[in-house]
Formats: sequence, C-alpha cells, structure tokens
Amino acid sequence: MRSVPKLSLDELDLRLLELLRGDARLPIVEVARRLGVARATAQARVERLIRSGVLAPGNESVDLAALGFEVLAFVTLEIAQGRLDEVAAQLAEIPEVIEAHGVTGGGDVHCRVVCRTHGELQGVLLRLGQSPAVVRSSSVVALSELVHWRLGPVLETLAGRGRDVRTREAAAAARQGNGAGEGGARPDRGTEGRRGGGQAGDTLPPPSGTFEQ
Repeated sequence: MRSVPKLSLDELDLRLLELLRGDARLPIVEVARRLGVARATAQARVERLIRSGVLAPGNESVDLAALGFEVLAFVTLEIAQGRLDEVAAQLAEIPEVIEAHGVTGGGDVHCRVVCRTHGELQGVLLRLGQSPAVVRSSSVVALSELVHWRLGPVLETLAGRGRDVRTREAAAAARQGNGAGEGGARPDRGTEGRRGGGQAGDTLPPPSGTFEQ
C-alpha cells in the first residue's frame, strides 16, 4: 500500500468527497453550487485533495462485468525469498491482474484477477505458475458480490469523529467556564459557619462542584 501524507479533512472536504463519489464527472460550477461555496473555493479544495492523493483525477468507475469480464478471482502467491520486485514486474505485464498487494499470512502476494471465461483464468494461472520466482499459488473464484466497493460509510466515520471531537471540546470548555464561575462567586462556607457561631469541631462539606472533573 502506498504511503501518502495524512490530510486533515474538514466538513466541507467530506461533503465534497461524498458529492464526487456520487458523480465524479460533475463540473466544478455545479460542485460549487451544491456545496454552497464560491467556484474558486470548490476548485481549490478539489486540487488540494488531488495533490494529497485523496482524489485521483479522471479515475471514473468502470463496470468490468458489463464489458464481459464476468470471472473475478483472488490469487495468492508464495514467492522465493528476495524476489518480490521481480514478481511485481511480472504481474504488471499481465493485463488481467488489476490489483496486487504484498500481504501477511500464508502467502506473500494477493492478486485480484478478472477474465472473460474460466479458460482465460486458467491461462493466467498457468502464466503465473511458470515464473521461477513463484513457489506456489492458490486461487479462489468469486461467486457473488456481497458488499460493493464503497466510500460513503468510511467517510461518514470521519465526519462523525469530527463531530465527536467538537462536542467533547465544547463540553470541556463549558465545564471549565462553569467551574471558574462557581469558584469565583461562591463564598467560603467554612468561614461563614464560624462567623455564625459554629463549634470548632464542626466540619462542613466542601462546596459542590469543587471536585468536578
């Protein structure tokens, strides 16, 4: 997985990502109108997200099954020691391998492969097996899609996390304000008690709120 700098996203960024997730081809004027901001602001936000790697320009969603690639398989490769770069180069030469990751666990590389037929898939597996850098391979064929590739829910967790932080900060500020107000306005009850004739051995409870966290 490539490493990208962490970007602090605000509510406008999250709304923008959600909007583009629904239709990545929206013109910037329409994006600005829906977000209720100036065109220059919307353009600057989009460019910032692209520079940071959060958005990929021109990367529109394509339904491969609609193009005839109806067979989806996940292939796990065990590779010879120190030959990961060699395998990565070989995978890049196979068009049907649309994604590959180095992984932990029983294998070393996990690939996503799409083909038109099971015969084509067999050809891809044979080609992978011919590599001297591949020690062993295993594959599974997807039967159905249970959760479609999505962004909405994970973006919502970012938005919710931001609201939680703001809520906690506001509550902490309110508690500090209340504590300062009570501390400055409340008289010394112990002194009042002694002035009122209380006995030397009498004890008074501390003012309420003194030990609030």
